[in-house]
Amino acid sequence: MSATPAGSDTQRLLSQVDWAMTPLGTAQTWPQSLRTAVDIVLHSPMPMALLWGPQLSHLYNDAFGRLTGDKHPRAFGQPTHTAWPELKGATEGIYHRVLQGQTHTCRDQQWRVPFAGRLCDVWLDLTYSPVRDESGTVAGILVTAIETSERRRLAMEFERRSEASLKAQHESEERLQLALAAADALGTWDWDISEDRFIADAHFALLHSVDPSLSRQLPISAYLEGVHPEDRAMVARSIKHCITHGTEYAEEYRLLQPDDQLRWVYVRGRCYKDRHGRPKRFLGAALDLTERKRTEQALRQSQTELQLIINAMPILISYVDREERFRLNNSAYLDWYGLTPQELYGKSIREVLGEEAYAARAQQIADALAGKPCSFAVQSNHRDGRPRHALINYLPRQGSDGTVNGFYIFVIDETERKKTEEALRNLNETLEERVIARTHQLAEANQRLQSEMFERERAEEALRHAQKMEAVGQLTGGIAHDFNNMLTGILGSLDLMQRYIAAGRAAEIGRFTEAAVSSANRAAALTHRLLAFSRRQSLDRKPLDANDLVRSLEDLLSRTTGDHIVLRLQLTHELWLVSTDASQLENALLNLVINARDAMPDGGELIVETANVYLDGTDINSLEPVKAGDYVMIAVSDNGSGMTPSVRAKAFDPFFTTKPIGQGTGLGLSMIYGFAQQSGGHLNLDSVPGEGTRVQLYLPRLHISPAQQPATPEAIDAPPAIAGETVLLVEDEPAVRMLVLDLLQALGYTALEARDAVTALPVLESDQRIDLLVTDVGLPGMNGRQLAEIARQHRPGLKVLFMTGYAQKAAERQGFLEQGMDMVAKPFTLDLLANKIRTMINHDS
Repeated sequence: MSATPAGSDTQRLLSQVDWAMTPLGTAQTWPQSLRTAVDIVLHSPMPMALLWGPQLSHLYNDAFGRLTGDKHPRAFGQPTHTAWPELKGATEGIYHRVLQGQTHTCRDQQWRVPFAGRLCDVWLDLTYSPVRDESGTVAGILVTAIETSERRRLAMEFERRSEASLKAQHESEERLQLALAAADALGTWDWDISEDRFIADAHFALLHSVDPSLSRQLPISAYLEGVHPEDRAMVARSIKHCITHGTEYAEEYRLLQPDDQLRWVYVRGRCYKDRHGRPKRFLGAALDLTERKRTEQALRQSQTELQLIINAMPILISYVDREERFRLNNSAYLDWYGLTPQELYGKSIREVLGEEAYAARAQQIADALAGKPCSFAVQSNHRDGRPRHALINYLPRQGSDGTVNGFYIFVIDETERKKTEEALRNLNETLEERVIARTHQLAEANQRLQSEMFERERAEEALRHAQKMEAVGQLTGGIAHDFNNMLTGILGSLDLMQRYIAAGRAAEIGRFTEAAVSSANRAAALTHRLLAFSRRQSLDRKPLDANDLVRSLEDLLSRTTGDHIVLRLQLTHELWLVSTDASQLENALLNLVINARDAMPDGGELIVETANVYLDGTDINSLEPVKAGDYVMIAVSDNGSGMTPSVRAKAFDPFFTTKPIGQGTGLGLSMIYGFAQQSGGHLNLDSVPGEGTRVQLYLPRLHISPAQQPATPEAIDAPPAIAGETVLLVEDEPAVRMLVLDLLQALGYTALEARDAVTALPVLESDQRIDLLVTDVGLPGMNGRQLAEIARQHRPGLKVLFMTGYAQKAAERQGFLEQGMDMVAKPFTLDLLANKIRTMINHDS
């Protein structure tokens, strides 16, 4: 803030108040708008006050302080309702309207102010004007006061006097004029309307290009001549309106000086009428605003030029304050973060960068706010997803008192430079090798041309062999896991059957026979999938109503998808018949539903629909030519993660899968594709990343009656348990879980069971006794190894026995088995498992 006249009482108060303890905060943090408003108030000889901030903190000048009586200096810097509680009822509504952007004027307001402990009446004309901050928001109220106590007394005296007491009236006018002229920085006037005699002080006369010696003799039109021609009509209308309606006169206008210089003035006045209501006198004052207008214009111009300059810079430039909020930004942020300078203004660094990027810069930000310049390089993703290298500089900014009030940010995009350097480095590193290689190539050109055909054939053969081995490896990995689970169910069931029969409990073996048959049927189904993929399986074709098949599977599909997914059936009435293998169609439909379920881990909507359609060969994107005709369409749609174009292009490739090892063979869609082709139909796939996938199976229409086929459905002498020993079994395969659970119970263990890691964790985190954790490695979601890791956090030293179809591979992994862990490979006999359990519990017990 600029200097204040020497001896200013309020200026001393301004420097003495501990602003950090007030709602306004330390003076160094005040916005420029507040500083400017305070300068205007303190420099004004007219009584003025500024109410700022949410609590309307009270700041005023010496002239206003003299009006506050005993309230001064305690009221300075205090919330206005704290300083003037007796005025709250009268002013609260006024403040509300002004903060909404309105100007309010009160005429001849009576204040009861304590002077030397005695309440005295003070009469004031008050104007409340909104003051806006840098963002254009009303942040404060400017209160301008004109004491009318003397004027009110004189007006009452005028009313009592008769028209004949002209001399006494002129003496009153003289006194009033002298009182108005006492304010040096103001130009004042008193216009006798009836005689059109305009009495002005020398300052007002000079402002309006009038000779001060004539300031008591000229009409008002002489003063209007000094108003800028473009503003003259406005001033005349405003004066006329004030006289006619009795409103306050308050205007800003320009004055054209004799040297063609422009000056700005702010004038305020009021028209006073006699007891008959006739306009009699018009009094007022003017404030020279020229310097303030020039300062504001220069500030706006410099801000505009600064913004233009920084916007033209190819780097990110900004300034943040001590609260880490952006206060100055260039347009480069629009490209990097999608935010214009206006949108970025006031946001915090954390909001713009996000938590992760902010954490990476937190130390440098703290250093900059401590006054230490920083320079560092980062790599982050652009908002379009591309990686971007940047060199960042933080330059602290110090205020006039030497304290750091923020820092500048300069960000240089070094992505292209990094790429160029990398390319140049690679070029230099390989230049000599490429020259040697090229020389060698030229020397052996004839020999290369002669052997090119042989080399190409050998390379193609090697590629085919590598692809075949990769496919076989992925196939055998997935198939081995599935078969080992099935074989465990079969062998375990048979083993228990033998034990039960030997113990004379043959009547109880029915559930084991069902488990063995179920596992065997699943193994057969897996071979069917392989045959369907190779198109060598003989289909058991029968007439079929696809709607009936879908309805019969509805309960199974609902249990397969789970509660987090909404299953909807949209089945066409009077659906055509098809001739196909019902079990293969069931398998295909179940595969599609499982794929859709896996694409929606967080839930969603899954739709199974049927329809009668006609294909003319151009309706779908099939891998095989489409024969025109009538088809029954069966579609499965989801609103899950969808497929990228690269994944969608490989979706029908054999052995291709995006699932982890043990959770898919990559034969699902390829099997369905083979089944569709073998049935004379087609398969179509549409998928959009982030929106979902829709798979359509087309089967040729059949013109005869339907028929359906039902599907077919689905043991212990070992070391016994010691009383109280408890084993927690975690196995997602129901048949295997049932067999092992029965074995544990038969051996006398307290057996707890869980179908997956999520179900097992609450048991492991409880106070339940657990001597051994037996878990499958290939659990859905969290695998068995991860479950064991978490379990040992709650139960250090817990013994863990893993069951897996990948025992050899898993055992070869370095660090897979830790102290107190062992592994048993599927398929296994129950005797082997029982002895392994007994051995592990006995070890170190």
